[in-house]
Amino acid sequence: MADESSPAYLPGAFLLAVSAIRAVPQLTEKFRTGEGFGWHEHDAGLFRGTEMFFRPGYAANLISSWIPALDGVEEKLKAGAKVADIGCGLGASTVLMAQAYPNSTFTGFDYHDKSIEMARRRAEEGKVSERVSFEVGKAKDFPGTDYDFVTYFDCLHDMGDPVGAAAHVKESLASDGTWMIVEPFAHDRVEDNLNPIGRAFYSASTLLCTPASLSQEVGLALGAQAGERRMRDVITKGGFSHFRRATETPFNLVYEAKP
Repeated sequence: MADESSPAYLPGAFLLAVSAIRAVPQLTEKFRTGEGFGWHEHDAGLFRGTEMFFRPGYAANLISSWIPALDGVEEKLKAGAKVADIGCGLGASTVLMAQAYPNSTFTGFDYHDKSIEMARRRAEEGKVSERVSFEVGKAKDFPGTDYDFVTYFDCLHDMGDPVGAAAHVKESLASDGTWMIVEPFAHDRVEDNLNPIGRAFYSASTLLCTPASLSQEVGLALGAQAGERRMRDVITKGGFSHFRRATETPFNLVYEAKP
């Protein structure tokens, strides 16, 4: 529990929770008005806590099982692929992929400039800065085309216009490219999510995910328990013809989408 590389490393969950509840006075008023509350408006500890919470799960699963579950992606990454990691936060997922696939190049995008500053330091610490760049960019207008692989880690449901984000991913992908979407594990029916994991995700969604979406254009407010059926609807409306659940863990669903 004290090893940051272990899936059982839990301090991030506590820092995330404490940082999130610091916004309760503002959130209470936002719930009255429906205006939403942006990710960037939260206490700075939230950004570090989120990285600490999610990184162990990514380290345990991303290279060993999630990417291998996708059709043909691992082979491309080993040979040398062009990758965009959207909503990268402090860059944990981007750096992990870059360390595993030295022939590929990676760009991480996030609208939060302070997170991007920290992500650049993470790339240097991880000794991958020559193949990894981090840029401020939004999901609907990040630059670049012909990406072989685009990734979204636990962030699509936070976006105000996930359909618009999906459409932009489709425009940015190569014709044979792949989009991987990692989302919190959720069933389609609310009653099936009333378990310890689902309750934790609903709580986080109340404090973070839903207010973040409502603060943006469209404000679809999928929340952290959208489920596969809702995700399929969003992604196919964005123009994708292929969508499937590639793999899962008790905490995440991993989807594959292709043009």
